[in-house]
Order: sequence, then C-alpha cells, then structure tokens
Amino acid sequence: MFHVKHARPYDAEEFSESDFRLATGVSRETLSKLSIYVNLLKQWQKQINLVSSNSLGGVWCRHIFDSAQIFSYIANQNQGVLDLGSGAGFPGLVLSIMGTKNVVLIESSQKKCSFLREVVRQTACDAKIFNGRVEEYPVLGSSYYVTSRALAPMETLFALSYPLLSSGGRCLFLKGKNYEHELTRSQKKWSMDFQVHRSKTDQPINMKRGFGVLLEIWNLLPCDQ
Repeated sequence: MFHVKHARPYDAEEFSESDFRLATGVSRETLSKLSIYVNLLKQWQKQINLVSSNSLGGVWCRHIFDSAQIFSYIANQNQGVLDLGSGAGFPGLVLSIMGTKNVVLIESSQKKCSFLREVVRQTACDAKIFNGRVEEYPVLGSSYYVTSRALAPMETLFALSYPLLSSGGRCLFLKGKNYEHELTRSQKKWSMDFQVHRSKTDQPINMKRGFGVLLEIWNLLPCDQ
C-alpha cells in the first residue's frame, strides 16, 4: 500500500515529479498518469481559472503531494469517497488515479467538470463526476469517506458532509493554519471524535505559508441529536 514517507526538507517550488515518486513510492504507471494530469492542468489553466496561477510552479508539492497524503488514511480503498467541491480535482482525482475506487467528484462549475472529464478520459481512472452543488447530490448516506480541500469553513463542511456519510463514515479534510479556530467554533453545534495530523507538505522551509493539517473526523453528530 502507498505510504507517505518522511521526506527530506524541500522547497515547494523545487519539488519535482521525481521527488514525488521518492516521497510516495508510487508506480511508474501511476506517476505517468499524474504527469498527464499536471500537463492538462497547465494547459487548461490558460483558459479557465482552475487553481491559483502562482501555485503552478510548485504543483507537484502544493497540489499533487498535498492531495496524495490522504491516501494513507483510507483504510479500505474500495469503500467509496465523495470529494466535495472538487474544483480542479484536488484531492479526489489524485486519489482515484492512485487507485482509490468508487470516487465521486462533486463540482458545481460546468467548465471545471469538463476539465475533470478530460483528465478522467486521458488517465483512464474510474472517478465519477457529479455536476451540481453538494446539497443536490441525490445519494445520501452512501459514502464511507468524505474529503475536501479549501472549500468552506469547518462548520459548513460538517453540515454538508453529515447527510452523505454512511454508518461509521469519516471526514478527511485538508485545512490551513486557522483550523483550531474553525474546529472550536464548529464544536458549538457538532460533536465528533477527531485526530489532527500535521500536513506532509508543511516542511520547515515552507512555514511562511502557514501550518496546514489533515483533519480525520468520525462519529460526527449534530449536538441537538
């Protein structure tokens, strides 16, 4: 199974395709598909705003590796993942290319969905795409894992995720340096068990970008239940 190793300190701008493979141990086939993804991202970025343009220089660290770290926290790669507000496909499309099954990317922008479909076509991964708002997704209680990256404050994420989670389901959220404030605020309305994991992409040299985390959340319930 894929496992993120403790990589040496690095600069996001200098973190390359080779560094990604060294840090993760993915196969050459998987790396090739991720490279196709990165090339398509750079091509389509010229036409539509998929990610912050100044992050493209460090795409293998800031987007691919940042998303890939979630893979290690999915105990059963067949249980199903809903990626909320997938945007350019982070993290859900990266997880699908790496081998996670039953990934559904929920994205409201038709243009971004066109990009996602093209990546799915060219990489032959089996991710499904739902073009609509998260609240419109029709299959409730269907997913063991819900993922999100830079979509909304935690209180909003909990409200969106709760109807979608199956029994025993977990949320895996990539959050920035304000996560403690968001978590404290959300606990006024939600009860949960959680574990905070330091983001693998926050190396000492990158600390000026803030302190990122991966939040693993389970037993999520509204406080009024």
